[in-house]
Formats: sequence, C-alpha cells, structure tokens
Amino acid sequence: MKYKSQKVAYWFFALSMLLLVLQIIYGFIMGFARIGLDGLHEFIPFNTARAVHTNLLVVWLLSGFMGAAYYIIPEEAQRELVNVKWAYVQLISLALVGVAAVIGFHFNIWEGRKFLEIPRPLDYLVVANVLLFLGLILTTLFKSKRRTTTSLVLSMGLLFAALLYLPGMIPFDSQVLDSFFRWWVVHLWVEGVWLLIMGGILSFLLIKITGVDREVIEKWLYVIIGLTFLSGILGTGHHYYYIGVNKIWIIVGGIFSALEPLALLAMALFAVNMYRKGEKKHPNKIALLWTLGSAIVAFIGAGLLGFAHTLPQVNLYTHGTLITGMHAHLAFWGAYAMIVFAIISYALPNLTGRKFYDSSRGRMAFWLSNIGMFGMTIAFGVAGVAQVYLERKFSMDFMEVQKEVSIHFVVLIILATLFTFGVSLYIVEFIKHGRPTDEALETLDS
Repeated sequence: MKYKSQKVAYWFFALSMLLLVLQIIYGFIMGFARIGLDGLHEFIPFNTARAVHTNLLVVWLLSGFMGAAYYIIPEEAQRELVNVKWAYVQLISLALVGVAAVIGFHFNIWEGRKFLEIPRPLDYLVVANVLLFLGLILTTLFKSKRRTTTSLVLSMGLLFAALLYLPGMIPFDSQVLDSFFRWWVVHLWVEGVWLLIMGGILSFLLIKITGVDREVIEKWLYVIIGLTFLSGILGTGHHYYYIGVNKIWIIVGGIFSALEPLALLAMALFAVNMYRKGEKKHPNKIALLWTLGSAIVAFIGAGLLGFAHTLPQVNLYTHGTLITGMHAHLAFWGAYAMIVFAIISYALPNLTGRKFYDSSRGRMAFWLSNIGMFGMTIAFGVAGVAQVYLERKFSMDFMEVQKEVSIHFVVLIILATLFTFGVSLYIVEFIKHGRPTDEALETLDS
C-alpha cells in the first residue's frame, strides 16, 4: 500500500521544477553575455548570474532529493512519516532560504565564497532546515521495524551531506585553510555523499521497475558504497594541486581521482545488468528511461569527462578553464538531475492516479533534453580546448581569448534552447498529472 504522507514529496518536486526553470533562465543570461549581448548587465551582472545559477542548482537538487526521501522512506519503512505538518514547514523554510539568497545576490547584500555564496545568517537557517528534515526521516526509520539497505544508504547519504556542510561555515583568515575546507563541502558533496543518495534512489527504482530480487540489487549497493568512499574521499586532492598545501596531495589526488570513475562505472553496470535480469513488464517506460539514462550519463559526464582533466599533468593546463564547465554540466545532469527526473517520473502516477506512462511527449522530453545537454557539453569542450591552447600555451590575454571562443557560445545557446525545450516538455508532463490524491495512494502499487 501507499502512504498518505507521501503526498508531501509532490510539493518538493514542484519546488524543484520551479527552481530549475529559474536556473535555466540565468544560464541563458550568462550565455548571451558571453557573445556580447549583455543588455541586463546593469541589473544582473555576470557574477550575479553565475552565483544565482549555481546556487539554484544546489537548492533544486536538494529539494528533489528531499522529495525522493519523503516518497521512498515511508514505503521502505512501511509506515507514515512521523509528522507531515513539520515536513511542510521544512518545505516552506527551504523555499524561503532560496528566495532570500537570490534576492541578496541581486542587491549585493552578501557575497560568500565561490560555490558557497549563501551568507552566514542563511547558513544557520539551512542547518536548521536540514536538521528538521533528517529528524523526520530518521525518526520514521527508527520507529519502523523494517530497515532496508536502500533506505539506510539513502539516509546515510543525506546525513553525511548535512554533516559535510558544516566545514564550509568555519571562518578562516588563511586562504589556504579556507580553500582546504571549502572543498570538503563542494567536492565531498558532489563526488562523495551525493553519489550515495543517487545510489539509494537508483536502487529503489530498479527494485520497483525491474522486479529483480531486492537482495540482488542491494548487494550491488555495497560495492558502489565501497568504491565511492575509496576514491571519492581522497579524490578531494585534485582540488588541492595549486592552493599551497603539501605536494603529497598531487600524488594522492592524481591516483584516487583516477579511481573515481570506477564507482560510476559500477553504477552504470549495476543499472544495465539489473534491467537485463528484470522482467521488463513494468508499464512506466519513461521512469525506466530516466533511471538507466542517469546511470549511463553519470558515468560519461562525471566519470570519463572528469578523468579527462583530473590528472595533475593535464590539470596544470585545464584548471579553471571551460573544460571544467564541460565536465560539470554533463556530470550534474547525469548523476543528479536525471535521477531526480527518474524518481518524479515513477512517483507521479502513483501519487496522482493518472497513469500517463509511455507518452510521446515524455519520450521527446528525455531525448531532446539529453541531445541538447550533450551538444552543450561538446560546445564547452571545444571552447575549453581552444582556451587552453590560446591562453595557456600561446599566452594570449584572457579577455582576448574570451572573444575568440565566443562563437562556440552561439552554438551552445542553440543547443541550450533544444535542452530547454526538452525540459519544458517534461514540466508539461509534470503539470498534466495534476496534484496527488488520497484515493490514488490507497490503491496497490502497480
């Protein structure tokens, strides 16, 4: 049976979709600025657009992860959430933090460190919000007699994500120490514990969609966890190459960063292998597309493209260039955005009772958004390689190089438009399902 408290997940998913739209808008603002069409500069300068773009990414993904947890945990624990009203309070406070941060960026009220621009007062609100969320999730699990590996891995990822936010709140006078601990948040989130969250959601979806025995799927989870911790933690060293720490980090970072794709390869093999073993009878083909696509694209974007410029001998030239943008866009899209789309695609029919499964609009949303994102990745890559040669090899002035590579951003904007059209179709499908109903949740899972 479904559980009525799962309805709260829908509103976290809705917040995710809204913030994703805003993130894309600010991406276009930066893209047009790159080709000289910077008419909004007086109101939204490039640095403001970048801060908003990256911070909205974090907030909409966190909202998606929280929605996934509120949907998955009651079903795995086989009981209602301990307190639904507090879950709605947590949702509202999360939205308010995001709105306050964006307003602050626009009016120059605050500006934090790179990728952690949210100021200290809002940091405390974020901590309170996440503590409330964890309290609801962990208490629900504690009161349940049923604890699965899937729910524990998902909860562990969410708990570690909260703990690793704290080092980013510590003030340092030393730039070296500040950078050292800042990467504890940025790297160990996206290349560490967020992979556990992805693994937990992926495991849940594969159990539901493929029909493969839970024991088989959850054994794979242990392999993924081991590889993630082995490589992800010490792989932080690839951010320490040039910040003034001991040279040993060049060796450690190089070796363990090279091992990071193994966890993502294991995840891709895990998903494909479970699909091949499965019954292939589940009607929700759209959720299956996003689930398998997430594992495969994550390996390409986060694994292969990350490895392409993580070794110190290569990173010496590519560090801080558009090559990073190439890797980051496909990595975040594959590993995290697509898994959020997958859990939404699976959950919506069950929450609303409207079984819009294998629609042509849903398939177009998947393929157009992915083709657009791959195209954007190639445009970033070509621009990045040109930047490396012109700026690092031939010592051209930074701004002159930006003019030379601007043509690639024309191509990027065209492909970003294709990507946006695909995402728009997905959001239309989201709206089409309507709101969740108690009647739908009282029926058996398909």
